[in-house]
Amino acid sequence: MNLPVSPQFRPALDPGFVPAILWNRAYRSRVKASKAGRPIEIALSRIDGTTFRWSGTVLPAGGENDALTTKYIERIVKFLLWQKGGSRILIAGVPDVATALSSIYSESGPRSFDWSFIGTKIFGEPISVKSVDASELPAANDTTMTLGRNLDGCRIGFDLGGSDRKCAALIDGEVVFSEEVVWDPYFQSDPNYHIDGIHDSLLRAAAHLPRVDAIGGSSAGVYVNNEVRAASLFRGVSDANFETHIRRIFFTLKERWNNIPFEVVNDGEVTALAGSMGLKANRVLGVAMGTSEAAGYVDAGGHIKPWLNELAFAPVDYRDDAPTCEWSGDHGCGALYFSQQAVARLAPAAGFDFGKMPFPEQLVKVQEAMLAGDPRAASIYETIGCHFGYSIAHYAEFYDIANLLILGRVTSGDGGEMIINEAETILSHEFPELTIKLVVPDEKTKRHGQAVAAASLPPLHP
Repeated sequence: MNLPVSPQFRPALDPGFVPAILWNRAYRSRVKASKAGRPIEIALSRIDGTTFRWSGTVLPAGGENDALTTKYIERIVKFLLWQKGGSRILIAGVPDVATALSSIYSESGPRSFDWSFIGTKIFGEPISVKSVDASELPAANDTTMTLGRNLDGCRIGFDLGGSDRKCAALIDGEVVFSEEVVWDPYFQSDPNYHIDGIHDSLLRAAAHLPRVDAIGGSSAGVYVNNEVRAASLFRGVSDANFETHIRRIFFTLKERWNNIPFEVVNDGEVTALAGSMGLKANRVLGVAMGTSEAAGYVDAGGHIKPWLNELAFAPVDYRDDAPTCEWSGDHGCGALYFSQQAVARLAPAAGFDFGKMPFPEQLVKVQEAMLAGDPRAASIYETIGCHFGYSIAHYAEFYDIANLLILGRVTSGDGGEMIINEAETILSHEFPELTIKLVVPDEKTKRHGQAVAAASLPPLHP
């Protein structure tokens, strides 16, 4: 069910877009007008006790209010699950909403993907939803990770991508060697391919150092306490070999390197850290528009957090018939708006006919058309920029943002400039209260920032 919203700007190729930020504001306005709002408190917890809290007010029960409230809270819970991560959802104050969410986040419910993937695969148990008294809610327990900005000593930093392994050697923060080695990890079934490949890159970097004091790395996927919980790089490895060899792959490598400090986190976190270090500023949300949407965050103290920040799965479009993610089965989530998938989704509406051309090749064609001054390409970038402007305002309800770092292949060239200009226009007109600076990384950060930031993750032993 949708509430009427009236955005000042509508995406040229996607006029039905319902910005999450405006829908949520419309709902809260209705709550205020009812003068009978019900307080709700939510705790999202993990097995290890890490807990995040959220509170708000919802409409009184009954009639159409029930469907509106279920949608409002379910979309917020969905965002929190993929932003922060957890498997235990405790809800106080609205038992009817807890019952509805328990059905939605279940093995047979519409969010069965999240129930299994975030729950069992990432945090070791299926997602559960329970109604409790407010006194039973655990306190927030959201510590920062004491990782990053450590540049002393001889270090190696690496980043694992789908087509290459990047690795660099640093001495007291200065890069003395860097290289990219081509590899093809996605469909390799032998876990030794991955283990030996990473080890080889480390050896190549170590050859340029008098010693190795620490190693830090980044990769797409979900990593918790250096364990691989989910990562497309290892999609070809069987479940049995994943559990035996891949889940603790970085512990295996650490042993090969005499148990020196060794830390690995999601590449989005390292990208945000690199941007923060390059900008010499904090409160940085980094968003990369590439194969999918990747994100990372550095807080006001300059720290990365033990969050997922998988905004590819976070909803940004609240219309009932929003585009559907083929993997998760959900509607209106970030990957369909801020990635190569977004370009491919919008291309037919712009007038392009790419047939079954792979998404990366479609992006190249659109970029070439943009260089040639083709208005069809411009309309794609303008649409993405409009989506992005409203979504940045939505992100700002969940993150404390002063700087938004924008990168990824979709944002390169003139098209990227159009995305930024359109987003800035929307922010200045619709959300003047927000003071968020949109920035792109400088050339030094692009060349070495990721490796330097990754290498800086582990503190040296005292």
